[in-house]
Amino acid sequence: MSGKQRELNLRFLAEPTDVNYGGKVHGGMVMKWIDQAGYAAAVGWSGTYAVTVAVGGIRFVSPIRISDLVTVHTKLVHTGTTSMHFAVDVKARDPMEGVEHDRLCTHCIIVFVALDSVEGKPTPVPAWTPVNDDDKRLAEYALKVMELSKGIEETVERLAAINEG
Repeated sequence: MSGKQRELNLRFLAEPTDVNYGGKVHGGMVMKWIDQAGYAAAVGWSGTYAVTVAVGGIRFVSPIRISDLVTVHTKLVHTGTTSMHFAVDVKARDPMEGVEHDRLCTHCIIVFVALDSVEGKPTPVPAWTPVNDDDKRLAEYALKVMELSKGIEETVERLAAINEG
């Protein structure tokens, strides 16, 4: 059933073990939730095992508190030959309040590559084509974020070479 599941929501309750000394969920836990939701979405789209290859443009917008109901929403916004780019929004709210009280906490683009087995080689994924203006805008955004990430990687490599020499 690959190529059918474009969007996915995972929900978590923010627990006391998820927080930092300031009483808010720490970024590492949020990134773990993003990776788990991204993996489930990638497998749902590709129908095969997939691995994370990049996360770009991550923004922590507002904190998540203990006992918040957290929703990690993934949406496929671009496919390459073997890669899948997902826009991810992390929202949270007090579970005793209505859905209209969801607040955006984190946003990013996460990229997965499908593999033909757990330690295998990249394998093709079903192609996805934008169907409306929002889809086109998200696809362009995903590509721009990843292009910026490549630029940062190249700069770090150049600086590392200078420091070694």
